[in-house]
Amino acid sequence: MSITQETLQQHLKDPAIFCCRREKGLVISAADLEDPGLFEDMQEAGLLTLTPDGLRIEQVIGCTLLQDVEALTPITKDVLDKVNEVKGEKAEEPAAVEEAAPAPVVQPITGGNGMIHIEIGKAEKFDGLKLDVPVFAGGVPAAPAPAAVPVDEKTGEKTVIRSLIKKHIKISDVKLGDETSIKDGVITINKDIVNDAVKEDVLCKSLELEVIHPDERHIYTETIMDVCPIATKVEGVLGEGITKVADGVVFMLTGVDEDGVQVHEFGSSEGYLDEKMYFGHPGCADENDIIIRCHAVIQRLSGMTRPGPFAAHKCQDYIVQAIRNELKKYDGEIVREELCEDVRRVGNPRVALVKEIMGQGAMHDNVLCPEEPCGIKGGQKNVDCGNVPILLTPNQVRDGSIHALTCIGPATKEMTRHYIREPLVEGLAADDELDLIGVICVGSPQVNDEKLWVSERLGSLMESMNLDGVIITTEGFGNNHIDFIQHIGQAGKRGVPVVGVSFCAYQGQLVVGNEYADAMVEENMDKGGFENDIAGTSCVTPEVAVRAIQMLKNKMAGVPIKPAEKKWNNDVINANNRLLGLPETKLVESGTLH
Repeated sequence: MSITQETLQQHLKDPAIFCCRREKGLVISAADLEDPGLFEDMQEAGLLTLTPDGLRIEQVIGCTLLQDVEALTPITKDVLDKVNEVKGEKAEEPAAVEEAAPAPVVQPITGGNGMIHIEIGKAEKFDGLKLDVPVFAGGVPAAPAPAAVPVDEKTGEKTVIRSLIKKHIKISDVKLGDETSIKDGVITINKDIVNDAVKEDVLCKSLELEVIHPDERHIYTETIMDVCPIATKVEGVLGEGITKVADGVVFMLTGVDEDGVQVHEFGSSEGYLDEKMYFGHPGCADENDIIIRCHAVIQRLSGMTRPGPFAAHKCQDYIVQAIRNELKKYDGEIVREELCEDVRRVGNPRVALVKEIMGQGAMHDNVLCPEEPCGIKGGQKNVDCGNVPILLTPNQVRDGSIHALTCIGPATKEMTRHYIREPLVEGLAADDELDLIGVICVGSPQVNDEKLWVSERLGSLMESMNLDGVIITTEGFGNNHIDFIQHIGQAGKRGVPVVGVSFCAYQGQLVVGNEYADAMVEENMDKGGFENDIAGTSCVTPEVAVRAIQMLKNKMAGVPIKPAEKKWNNDVINANNRLLGLPETKLVESGTLH
């Protein structure tokens, strides 16, 4: 496949290979040369052999061919009328195959403590047969910062727009009893509340509650549909005021239909609980959390529709609300107070976080901006909103403005608890070198025409926000990667430095790409690079967030990104982690978590 003039400029130091048979008298141009990005695939397939006497692209452009040459043949000086002289080289000297160029010096953003150079290749589809997939490459330590340049002392000064206080209330135990109450740190749930809760939706046929203590997790459960915290507003609305959060306990929703079919789509997490959840990850229960399991049975054949899974969430929320009402008036021990602030840092780089959420209908949906943190009532489904971009403040996200209804693969699913403590929101909001403008939630439609339309709306929004940089994330993989790459392109073509964050690894390799998808952060934590059916495994973690934020800083600073290793390599991720002072990413496989 021939290359464009733009691609040629990016590969002047790469070997010059004819893409097709060329005849004597040809003046060599970009249209005659094969794309260097495909060389590795071609070598593996035995279609191409590079030779030591082959010339580089910069040495052959504009030269005339003296004889006929076959396709995928290295260009050597004996078939040309001349060899272009390159500054610092003699024209008659044969060029060796290009080695990796030295890593550029990394200069930190003002006030930073050094950058890591993370490299990534872009995915490109060619002839519908083979794919280049984005993977990690290594980084280099930052060079010492240059001499300080005098700046306005008020640049980057923090201005608080609104504040949110999250009071974490200690919960020491949960019991099923004859009333719903909270006393002395113990939540008691009326065991008969399920009879009223099931009436919230006719598609929900039955509900069952079970309390699972940390030392009781080696028990069988059906597929995990969601993990949801218990939180309630006691002052103000979502994103401001005071919120109480029950500390040490979460709800876990599981579900099947009347035929016993698991409510899931790509992968299912039924099995022994201690083997099917990545405890401690943002969307999951923590190591010492008490889990209130709410098991729903929904109408036959409704599991792959929007109303079916929603019925289970809606009925569970009836029970959660009863506990919220008790939490509002409970004056218990406060384990910690979490101060969350929406701020402006005028003069710092203006950045935004774009979260692509599921919106393909069926069971792919989310509830945005409910009345209560992580709730259902009063919220709107992003599918019903046309999946258009919706701008939230960081505090609104941290106060539970997103309730996840999605039943995609467990390992890559961002559950409700993930959103209320999203590491990228926390990291960007706390970074005093950046000015976090907001969090954009954009749905992923099913139809390609709708994907493009929604992505264009996102592009216009990013442009109007006058951003200096953006991080774009997506949960899951496959169909939604089409939107994901479109979103990256919408930012890139507007000159906005962009970093993508997704699960790709082996199974989730990107099926599309563009020239702007050159800075990608991998979420995978599965040993084989697969969706491993362990809930919450391969989502954004604090370590992933640190790498993504540092990469964005590098991109905004103009640090070039070199082509990366072709295949996913966790060793390179760990090298980056070490440079940033992070723990190594320890990959898991099914059956090893307990």
